[in-house]
Amino acid sequence: MNWRAALKPFVLGGSCAWWRLREAVGAGEPHAPVSMVVENADWAIKWYGTFIVEHANRLRPGVADVSVEPARLSRRVVQFGSQYQWVDWQRFMPRSNRHVVSFMHGKPEDGPDVAEHIRRFLDTTPRLDRIVCSASLVLERLAQWGVARAKLVNIPIGCETDRFVPPTPEQRREMRMRFGIADHQVCIGSFQKDGVGWGDGEEPKPIKGPDLFLEAIDRLRREIPVFVLLTGPARGFVKRGLERLGVPFAHTYVQTREELARCYHALDLYLITSREEGGPMALMESMASHVPVVSTRVGMSVDLIRDGATGALVDGTDMAQLSARALELLALPDKGAALRAAAREAVKVADWAVVGRRHLQEVWMPLLEAQGRP
Repeated sequence: MNWRAALKPFVLGGSCAWWRLREAVGAGEPHAPVSMVVENADWAIKWYGTFIVEHANRLRPGVADVSVEPARLSRRVVQFGSQYQWVDWQRFMPRSNRHVVSFMHGKPEDGPDVAEHIRRFLDTTPRLDRIVCSASLVLERLAQWGVARAKLVNIPIGCETDRFVPPTPEQRREMRMRFGIADHQVCIGSFQKDGVGWGDGEEPKPIKGPDLFLEAIDRLRREIPVFVLLTGPARGFVKRGLERLGVPFAHTYVQTREELARCYHALDLYLITSREEGGPMALMESMASHVPVVSTRVGMSVDLIRDGATGALVDGTDMAQLSARALELLALPDKGAALRAAAREAVKVADWAVVGRRHLQEVWMPLLEAQGRP
């Protein structure tokens, strides 16, 4: 069926027609009692929802599925993988659902568009049964904004700790040779999307801090021979900045999660210079891969990094401090073996098996039971 064509007259016909169609769609059709709404783009929100569903289904087969078409969902628990999706779709979602949203990040200080989005999101919270926050600081922020604590759950973004693993010496040599990284160079990673849109990314996303990343690299290159490894789309702003600084770099578009995991094998250090984050996923992936992390106090870094023991944390956006902490980690005895091992142990709380189980037990099952579907 062409759903967009089929839905058009009902949308134009007003909200009552829409609700009738929404209740009819799926009537008598078998479906999982829980649906996770993800983005169609092959990026973080899609992986997030897919892995949660996969691991929850291992514990209770058939309990959940993944959807990119929320218009088809009724009479079930529906979790939106981001608050932006929820704000766009909430007016079309039927009252027969129990609604959950993952609120990753955002604060009014991030800009007028974000401030307006948060205002609209807070207006919709009476319709939400649960709000899953990946970071404790985001949960506290929502509580301060007046969201009932009974609706808030802190469950981290996950990591495939069986895929993101420390490299063997041979694997490390192979990846460094692949990207042309010399033995004497210190390879610093930045694997996040930090440009606007899905094109070249010449316009930076300020909350991701690509300008701060370049400032940190500029400081570090004066002290050590730096090589930067980039992955992900929309990295044009950083690439042009590295060219201006004369810093050697490589940029690769990975096609699979396995290929991404291998990229961490080339790294000596990972920098997170964001002004706001939900995770990021690279934080957990680095820690699991034995790559030391220096991060601003954003997202899950505050929950997972014990400063000086499993990584380094920097207050505010002080890149002089961040660069100094990076040099400290690089100078640790035995290349920071104890810190790397402690970081991998710390990140196990965010293994996808744990994250999937927590969604099932702490979020979905109570709502299914409230619907009379134990």
